Amino acid sequence: MIKRDFLQVSWDQQIEDDVRRLVQLAIAEDWGERGDVTVQCTIPETATGKAAMVSRKRGILAGVLTVEVILAELSLDVQWKSLLTDGASLEKGTVIGRLQGRVRDILSVERILLNFVGRLSGIATLTHSYVSAVRGTKARIYDTRKTTPGWRRLEKYAVRCGGGHNHRLGLDRAILIKDNHLAWLAEELQCSLEDAAKIAIRRARELYPGHPIPSGQDPADIIVEIEVDSLPQLETVLCENPDIVLLDNMSLEELRQAVLLRNQLAPHVELEASGGVTLENVRAVAETGVDRISVGALTHAAPWLDIGLDWGADGSGAVE
Repeated sequence: MIKRDFLQVSWDQQIEDDVRRLVQLAIAEDWGERGDVTVQCTIPETATGKAAMVSRKRGILAGVLTVEVILAELSLDVQWKSLLTDGASLEKGTVIGRLQGRVRDILSVERILLNFVGRLSGIATLTHSYVSAVRGTKARIYDTRKTTPGWRRLEKYAVRCGGGHNHRLGLDRAILIKDNHLAWLAEELQCSLEDAAKIAIRRARELYPGHPIPSGQDPADIIVEIEVDSLPQLETVLCENPDIVLLDNMSLEELRQAVLLRNQLAPHVELEASGGVTLENVRAVAETGVDRISVGALTHAAPWLDIGLDWGADGSGAVE
């Protein structure tokens, strides 16, 4: 059971608004001032046709909801029928949905649609691989703020589609005291990093309730997390009862010792492993007994899932 957690992203109006803003940028860079000159020269203005969006590889679908928003935002003469929902498993050749309408519009928006769905499905697919790797352990896979500027809600949504969990959405959503915060405090107050950590947690507990609380978030649910990189630091901060302690770049043996120490001193505090986590070692990290594993690669290093548009065959069915 999750004791306390960050706000988890789901599809909502804010994400749709993000898609609309991103589409305007995409149009500006892809269509430029003159639009798609190739279709203007080769495709009759009145031509209509049908195409299917098809997965070229196995993976997890994310971003199918962006298609309708994009078509609506651009007021294109194209109908879309989705055959799958986000989170669905894809095989090579799986038809995701069908487009029908003005051929010029379909061809001109093709790359923009595939960029959204391919990028987000790639994140969901990689996340699913990490989640599968730790199945059977208590560890949960979390993303980070290492996201593409402007795409954060969408990318975190894709992590959820892949079965992962969301770390804080932004700097206003939770307190995360990191090494540079502690380094500055230690220098300013002329104290050890351990003492700086204790002071930082106490300040967070005392001062945060006076700040504006993000919309939809209960003050009682505000999370205080602190980063440590040594077992002595961990022992110090556990006595201050943060909600979560982030264990930065610790070895497997250090992680195991950290779990034992937590169990002895503050069993209610959750431990998050971070740094150097890969698909090859994530299972071993999970088996140390940590509660959370944060992986920046879910969003900053996920390869796109190969998705394309096919004309004829599966693409010839009517969009109803």
